[in-house]
Amino acid sequence: MAASASVEGPPSLLGATVRRAAFTGRVYLLVGGGYSIVLTTLLSFSGGFSSAVPLILPMFSVVAGMGAVMVFTSDRVKGVLEYLIAYGISPRRLFANVLVASVVLVTLVIAPTLAVSLTVYHALGHPISARLAEALALYSIPMSYASVAFAATVGMYWTALSSPRAGMTSPVGLTPVVGLAPTVVTIAAVAVAGPPYYLPVVGASVASVAALSIVLVSMVGRLMPNERLLSPV
Repeated sequence: MAASASVEGPPSLLGATVRRAAFTGRVYLLVGGGYSIVLTTLLSFSGGFSSAVPLILPMFSVVAGMGAVMVFTSDRVKGVLEYLIAYGISPRRLFANVLVASVVLVTLVIAPTLAVSLTVYHALGHPISARLAEALALYSIPMSYASVAFAATVGMYWTALSSPRAGMTSPVGLTPVVGLAPTVVTIAAVAVAGPPYYLPVVGASVASVAALSIVLVSMVGRLMPNERLLSPV
């Protein structure tokens, strides 16, 4: 019995992290989800739905994912991360929990937004074209997850390497700016390249952001020793 207990690892904190992220960032979740549903639904009454919605949807997703970084930042300042590390939880696992929480929050925005807006769009007599389906499947949804993963990872690195303070220079203030950057750059690139190159441009954009996120996450073990996550106060 003692031998069995000795090999058990620390308990999973994933569920608790997701719940705390949703509660802590509930204002951002409601604002991001509310604006997303209202704006995309309004666009469904216009002819610009199929071209505009796939490009702007990732912007609202990043805002909704703020809660996870807020939890990570708060836990570091209060010494919670220090306690968890002492208990045997690795920095990589802490990062993974926050990333999963961010993905869950993004899903809570994407799913109802697409359900409502596409239903209204179709009910108004507009067909769901193959181009719209491709744009949503190949760009909007992947970029929403890739952008929030990139922003959350940068936010956690920033938290670990700095003394978190309120304002735009804090990790919480930096996260949405970092997350919005890929979408803004993509929109500009699509405008410059033109409609014929739409899919190659957005595909390259998603692949670049996803690859960068994967690289940053893979380097957590080397760049984030335990001392980096100790409380700064």
